[in-house]
Amino acid sequence: MTASPRPGRLSPRDALRLGGYGLAARPLRVILSALGIAIGIAAMLAVVGISTSSRAKLDRLLDSLGTNLLTAGPGETLFGDNAVLPSESVAMIRRIGSVESVTAIGQLLAAKVYRTDKIPPPQSGGIGTYAVRTDLLDTVGATLATGTWLNDATAHYPAVVLGARTARQLGIGANPDIQIWLGGQWFTVVGVLDPVPLAPELDLGALVGWQAAQRYLGCGGDITTVYLRTDPSAVETTRDLLARTANPAQPNEVKVSRPSDALAAQAAADTTLTGLLLGLGAVALLVGGIGVANTMVISVLERRAEIGLRPSLGATRGHIRLQFLAESLLLSVLGGGAGILLGSGVTAVYATLQDWPVVIPAWVMAGGVTAALVMGGVAGLYPAIRATRVAPTEALAAT
Repeated sequence: MTASPRPGRLSPRDALRLGGYGLAARPLRVILSALGIAIGIAAMLAVVGISTSSRAKLDRLLDSLGTNLLTAGPGETLFGDNAVLPSESVAMIRRIGSVESVTAIGQLLAAKVYRTDKIPPPQSGGIGTYAVRTDLLDTVGATLATGTWLNDATAHYPAVVLGARTARQLGIGANPDIQIWLGGQWFTVVGVLDPVPLAPELDLGALVGWQAAQRYLGCGGDITTVYLRTDPSAVETTRDLLARTANPAQPNEVKVSRPSDALAAQAAADTTLTGLLLGLGAVALLVGGIGVANTMVISVLERRAEIGLRPSLGATRGHIRLQFLAESLLLSVLGGGAGILLGSGVTAVYATLQDWPVVIPAWVMAGGVTAALVMGGVAGLYPAIRATRVAPTEALAAT
């Protein structure tokens, strides 16, 4: 008895070859359909990559600046008035065993800063004047962009160091050896600071020595902010002791903060924005998947004759279904690969322009390929099933 013939098997390699031939026959349509997938994948990868690079920059910044900087300043009294820190607060804080260094500044509200003495008084530009101690730079982790810092000699004379924003606002460049009009008299600019991330108030400030402020500007010696570095393992303990130590009589009138927390809060806000942008990328990916499905449905309609002829040559419904699924998956992989390259390029360019480290998590790339495959499989499922339902006689009669 003769055995009935078995249908041939369509290996994965053959299915991919058939899918490739089907896509190559319509290159322009394939490119436009793959573009939708590519845009969605690129958007999602770029959003995650840029966000991760930004956080890596923040982590490096915190590693270099340290997270052990605390600040203390006067708050409000029970009656709503501005409180005052005792003049001995710095010395008392220094007695805390975990404190490594401590310094203070005092803001001079009456001492306005101008480029020359010809500028009208209301046009001060919001620049603050601060009496500072010579150990300020080491404590807050600040660096000089140009010039020199105040020392034990220049802190007694009308010399000033400008914050980064102050120098830009006054139009002072790399050679700061000029004079500015400060508090009704001329001060010589001896240096300009780089931006100070943990003490941003100094960026828009003019810093003069404490002794010079008392001698030339009538500084009363009131402390407005105390900066201290503590043992990294004892930050929270020191924070709890700080108010009671700075002002034992009224600890409730002392505001204590940790500047690095502000940077962490900024990172949290960036994470929320990242979630929103990821949602938009997912919408773009969905639109791309719809484009793939549309392309495959049209392909089935246009290739009815081919679909009708293949069963007469021995192809089964499974073969036809696998062929169209392979085309859909190849189309999605093509778009996903292009999206990964595009998203990686956007991330690299943007991070480089922002002077960030380029960080693209491997899971994002793997997720992009997986998303493309899932989208291609879902988008190609209906066209593949529809292709198997085309009657050979009907398809051949329509040619």
